[in-house]
Amino acid sequence: MNITTYRTIWISDLHLGSTQCRADLLLDFLKYNESEKLYLVGDIIDFWALSKKMYWPRDHNTVIQKVLRKARHGTQVIYIPGNHDENVRHYDNYVFGDIVVKNSDVHVTSAGKQFLVVHGDEYDTIAKCHKWLAKLGSDGYDFLIEINRLLRMVRRWFGMQSNFSLAAFVKFKVKNVVQFISDYEESIVSTLKDQDLDGVICGHIHHAEIKEIDGFLYVNTGDFVESCTAIVEHFNGTLELVRWHRIESAIAHNEIMEVNID
Repeated sequence: MNITTYRTIWISDLHLGSTQCRADLLLDFLKYNESEKLYLVGDIIDFWALSKKMYWPRDHNTVIQKVLRKARHGTQVIYIPGNHDENVRHYDNYVFGDIVVKNSDVHVTSAGKQFLVVHGDEYDTIAKCHKWLAKLGSDGYDFLIEINRLLRMVRRWFGMQSNFSLAAFVKFKVKNVVQFISDYEESIVSTLKDQDLDGVICGHIHHAEIKEIDGFLYVNTGDFVESCTAIVEHFNGTLELVRWHRIESAIAHNEIMEVNID
């Protein structure tokens, strides 16, 4: 498979250090996709999970090495911490191994559009004001992901499609969760739309999206736990949502939804 080169790539919610991280697909994505700039948009390392149980398999280490190698070879890597790796926020503007830590950043596309890049938990009232409730919800989410891992093996055994996500299925069957996603999107847009920006690129809620709200572009990178998604910018300034899956022959391929923002 050929390597695709973009101007910019955004990935978030990798949750390295947790059993939920899809490091296999993440490594495929990093292998077949290059960029001039790479944003790590929060929850890269899951310190919440690591505080409960030490889990760091070899492929998680390989992910870190691969990102560091990209930075050494000229990719501008910017790490924007999230709530699961919030301790890194103390190192705003520090440089670690050619990776720059920033609590937020403004990215200007080649078409001149300005986007605030931020993890997004700052605009989630539950994560901001009720951390204990956020952690309880995180535990429940982790439980669904663990069940989903078993379901994925069973479905693969019976020759069924193995990229089914139980957590995503439940998420869109529970009315309150759907409402939370909608409220989150509207909250972040209403807060930022008067700040001389064209849009926001965030993560946090594990729901990849590119959509316009009141003339403001809301972009969510998704995650590498369930959906395995990323946002990319082509050299003409076009943003795309990439869904990365492994087909049965174990060769990665992508499904792309294009949104022109010119």
